[in-house]
Amino acid sequence: MIKDIINKLNRELPATVKLVAVSKFHPFESIEEAYQAGQRAFGESRPQELMAKVKRLEEIRAERGEPDYMSDIEWHFIGHLQTNKLKMVLPYVSLVQSVDSVRLLEAVDRWGAANGKIINVLLECHVAAEESKQGFSEQELIELLSSEVHYANVRICGIMGMATFTDDESVVRADFQRLLDRQKTLCEWMGKSPNVASGCDELSMGMSDDYPIAAAMGSTIVRIGSMIFGERTY
Repeated sequence: MIKDIINKLNRELPATVKLVAVSKFHPFESIEEAYQAGQRAFGESRPQELMAKVKRLEEIRAERGEPDYMSDIEWHFIGHLQTNKLKMVLPYVSLVQSVDSVRLLEAVDRWGAANGKIINVLLECHVAAEESKQGFSEQELIELLSSEVHYANVRICGIMGMATFTDDESVVRADFQRLLDRQKTLCEWMGKSPNVASGCDELSMGMSDDYPIAAAMGSTIVRIGSMIFGERTY
């Protein structure tokens, strides 16, 4: 089942779109099954759960005597990240998709400096109707980009966001267009902002219910969970 869905998605998605399988709230065995089907990028949203899965993979490697088993797995953190949980996430992930404030960006930069690491991040932007969703407003994004403060241990790779939860496709498309505009704004600051270098063109938008729209509109990353793994086990 998981293999069939992943194969279907890979046939549907343009080659320019990366599929991140959202594995949060699903057991490691499901991740293994998806990995065997060719999936490599997985999205987690809770630090404790991410650490547990990283540890489980280490245990499996030891049990099998295969230190390189699933060595090319790619973890993405996609949930709200508290500054006191950075050490549970940053050593293991290839991309933090959900940097939603200057305060968090500063904390990630400090952790990177202290640990000799440059952290790849996406700036999460708020465009949806729900006020509960996190992220930079348009004005906050511009203020960040126009600031002379340099976050030397952070690499801003692009923008992430979520559309309003609705069946109205026109609303979803409008939200995605706003994210496209934010990504364009980011790229316009390339070379002018100390924090925007080349390679800032990632745009993570689109989930199980709206990924075809997102992919058609220019998303480079889609985050799909329930469609692949089924309903979550909390």
